[in-house]
Amino acid sequence: MAAHRLTPAPKTGIARTATPGILAKYAAAALLAVTTAVAGVSVAGPAHADNDKLVYGQDVSNYQPAHDWAASDAKYGIVKATEGTSFIDRAFVRHWDEMARLNIVRGVYHYGHPGNDPVAEADFFLSVVDKQPGKTGDLLVLDLETTDGKSVAEVNAWARKWLERVKDKTGITPLFYSGWNFAGTYGQGLGQYPLWVAHYSKARGAVTPPAPWKTWTIHQYTDSPVDQNVTSVSLDQLRALGRK
Repeated sequence: MAAHRLTPAPKTGIARTATPGILAKYAAAALLAVTTAVAGVSVAGPAHADNDKLVYGQDVSNYQPAHDWAASDAKYGIVKATEGTSFIDRAFVRHWDEMARLNIVRGVYHYGHPGNDPVAEADFFLSVVDKQPGKTGDLLVLDLETTDGKSVAEVNAWARKWLERVKDKTGITPLFYSGWNFAGTYGQGLGQYPLWVAHYSKARGAVTPPAPWKTWTIHQYTDSPVDQNVTSVSLDQLRALGRK
């Protein structure tokens, strides 16, 4: 991703022809001081977060296969697992195991392609992630940054179907990741899914959520030297979005 874009460059590990743009069986739960995603209700930080309370995290993919989590200040990490209906990130297992060893809160994402069947993509994603040992608090994420030439309505319907499929099969409400402009255009009606938004021209935590979200959960504020994020919720609140 290039810094200062409103919508990030693709995280894809497949040929980059698209427009710019995890696991299990478990339920999220908890009544927390801020809004929590239980049965489809979103946990999120305020539109403008208190900088002193921001919790730092990173996300990686096969482009950072040797990322040193032990040397990182990240309290949580999100790693790519799959893309489309056949691509498996070659660095996924290494990152997944390393974060578990270091007791870093983990998340895993799928890079979606609206040109494919959303149920097939969701099932492929879960089949790959479910082969790895899970931990309490593991997060699931849809990364949607490309249209594959589809209309706004088609991309929106695709995202709904993917998110609903993962929630139906796992009991977890997935996070929705995208750039600020893309989310605002294609994310209508998805406000019940916690928002992980990329906006590089805003200072960390200073982003306001695009409609239909009233709050955000994670802000990706730069990709230099690695994708960097903050969340204004506590680590316990973040874990509550994932596996029980």
